[in-house]
Amino acid sequence: MRVISSSELRNNMKKYLDLAVNERILIQRGRNETFVLTREEYLEPDEDLKRAISAKELLASVEEDIRAAYRKRHED
Repeated sequence: MRVISSSELRNNMKKYLDLAVNERILIQRGRNETFVLTREEYLEPDEDLKRAISAKELLASVEEDIRAAYRKRHED
């Protein structure tokens, strides 16, 4: 990981964008601000993501399971 100043980044933008492909670049701006420059990779949706359910669907399923467990417990 390299640590550079914001002015160094501004003066050598291409260099640091090229380096950020393979490593993290820490940018120090003043005394109190720090930023990280990294390459963002696009992830292709996989089969698990295609089968995913929404939070609303999950909640409905959980509620039904809780109701069924409650009924079963009170029937015994």
